[in-house]
Amino acid sequence: MKKINLAVVGATGAVGQELLKILRERNFPVGGLKLLATERSAGTKINWEGRDYTVAATANEAFEGVDIALFAGGSASKEYAREAAKRGAVVVDNSSAFRMDNDVPLVVPEVNPEDVRQHKGIIANPNCSTIIMVVPLKVIHDAARIKRVVVSTYQAVSGAGKEAIEELAAQVKMFAEGQQEINPEVFPHQIAFNLIPHIDVFSDMDYTKEEWKMVNETKKIMHDDSIEITATTVRVPVFRSHSESVNIETERRITPAEAKEILSKAPGIIVQDDPGKREYPMPLYTSDRDEVFVGRIREDNSIANGLNMWVVSDQLRKGAATNAVQIAELVVKYGCF
Repeated sequence: MKKINLAVVGATGAVGQELLKILRERNFPVGGLKLLATERSAGTKINWEGRDYTVAATANEAFEGVDIALFAGGSASKEYAREAAKRGAVVVDNSSAFRMDNDVPLVVPEVNPEDVRQHKGIIANPNCSTIIMVVPLKVIHDAARIKRVVVSTYQAVSGAGKEAIEELAAQVKMFAEGQQEINPEVFPHQIAFNLIPHIDVFSDMDYTKEEWKMVNETKKIMHDDSIEITATTVRVPVFRSHSESVNIETERRITPAEAKEILSKAPGIIVQDDPGKREYPMPLYTSDRDEVFVGRIREDNSIANGLNMWVVSDQLRKGAATNAVQIAELVVKYGCF
């Protein structure tokens, strides 16, 4: 297999570190490797596959000779992604900068892999919550055609970065030590022992930007603007793995038994659903896994063709880094670099 000259932008951050871990786990055919980050992180040493690499500051010229550039997200995408593509790299971008651009494919490999072939230099990785939801949604949509989705998310703090993880850990410690005044810095309110129904900025109709991402990105990935979607996204005091309560209305009735059968046969999904044995997906046990776990599959008692699901997945892996590496694998498979 041809070796790929690869760049990882944001290599020192939470998603960047996951990218490097997953590249190794999946035996991605890395030839040359450039690790890039901010000026502040430049000079950091990272050992990968037994070799020490020095992180360099991200710059346009760094993308010369790069086949695929994995952007971990953040402001670097807007500043460097298009220039990296101009210099010949296929950019797989984790930020929200290009997701809704008409000329940029938005890809979840289990859902719309062929869209990779349509890239013009940049392929967008969807929002973590969107990825986790659309993997099982696609299976149900193919079987019974989805009319409407109501989703409520329970999102781990690691979705907001390393500083958010540190803030939750520090607040738990302060609370345990009896400290009365806890001043949040990353989140707008204390996150320890609390829920915050506010992720990203508020936007149209008082929905947050995170909520609109789930609406608009899902329609683009599924190639179906007719699906009605409404979302409520909530930050919870969990370190890792997002959970989602997904209510679906379909054109034809699909029974829980049928749903369990087709979901269990779908790639990237593990059905964990035995209420009698108290078996259902939980973030504690889905962390550091690539699969999307689905459980609590049951009929919606309030409408004729309704289904409820509880969906959990590691948002740093399948919701970000693993999905990005899977996209890069498709780029190699299809030879479109």
